[in-house]
Order: sequence, then C-alpha cells, then structure tokens
Amino acid sequence: EFTRALILGLFDYLRKSRSQGFVVSVSGGADSSAIVCLIGLMVEAAVADLGAERFAEALAYIPGIAGLENDRQRVRRLLHGVYQASAHSSRVTHDAAAGVVEAVGGEFSSIEIEPMVRQYVAAIEGVLGRPLAWESDDLALQNIQARVRAPSVWLLANVKNALLLATSNRSEAAVGYATMDGDTAGGLSPIAGIDKAFLRQWL
Repeated sequence: EFTRALILGLFDYLRKSRSQGFVVSVSGGADSSAIVCLIGLMVEAAVADLGAERFAEALAYIPGIAGLENDRQRVRRLLHGVYQASAHSSRVTHDAAAGVVEAVGGEFSSIEIEPMVRQYVAAIEGVLGRPLAWESDDLALQNIQARVRAPSVWLLANVKNALLLATSNRSEAAVGYATMDGDTAGGLSPIAGIDKAFLRQWL
C-alpha cells in the first residue's frame, strides 16, 4: 500500500505539474535511497499499468520521452541524483549513493561543496570577528554543510524544469533532527509522513 500510494502520487504530481523529472540530493542513507527506489518503481509500475505508448502520451510534454525503449532509459530521463561531498564525507557514502541511483537507471552526479562551506564560514567569521570552531560552534558548522547543498540542487532542478524532492522523514520532524533548508529543501516531500523504522524495513 505504501509503495503503490507513493509511486501513484509521484507520477500524478509529475504529470499535473508538467515537471520534466525529479532531482534528489542523495546521501547514501535510507531516506534518499528510498525516494530513488520509489522513482524507479514509479516508472516500472506506470509502464506496466499503462503500457509504454500511453506512458509516453501521459508525459508527452517531456522532450524525448516517446523514443525511449526500456524502463532504465525512462528512469534516466526522469531521475537525476546528486551527491554533494564536504570534507567530512566518506567514500562509503558516495559509493552507496551512486550505487542506488545507478541500480535503478538514474543519472548520477557528484559535487564538491567544501569550497562553498569555507566561503560561508569565512563570511560569518568576518561578521563575528572570531574564528568558528567545532568546540564552540558544532551545531552551526554541521548545519551549514547540510544547508549549502540546497542551492546547487535547486539550481539543477530549475535548469532541468524538474521537481526537487525533499528527503526528510516523519521521525526527523518529530525529534527536531532535520536541518531546515537542508534535507527539508524541495518542492515535494514524499516521505514527510513516513517514519524511519518503516522506511528501513521497507528498504
């Protein structure tokens, strides 16, 4: 029921908003991985229900959608996953993010955000007249890494005329763990009502 409801909602919103696909900021974690998988399942189910020809007709406003031959090509046209690495990101999370996007057939890109993080930190150090340090400014320094990712994926989504999907879940909202303008950034939040335990079990 969860899968069917989410993939129907994604397809319906995509079609009615006349968006040309989805952009997802992928971290290698459960939340963004679940959304990537749901997009893959959305394409699979829509083609199975409608047939390839009617699927293409439903999304005929998307350039090139009619000429695609299989579900992997359709997913690649509709999904762009972006991994944004800071100085504290690991190869393990990069490979996990790339792996799930590529497994469903999506397009994957990686962006280094450390230079942008340093610019923001330097600007605020100038305002405060002191250096920022992990010992005294831990939460702020963590949050800027999450928040600096949002402008890049928003820009990509806008250029591609795509929907940016937020990746925050209900458990994060309940305990205040989500970073505002970080994983909550997006035009649609598919798993905002779903708790983390359920998502892990589902995955």
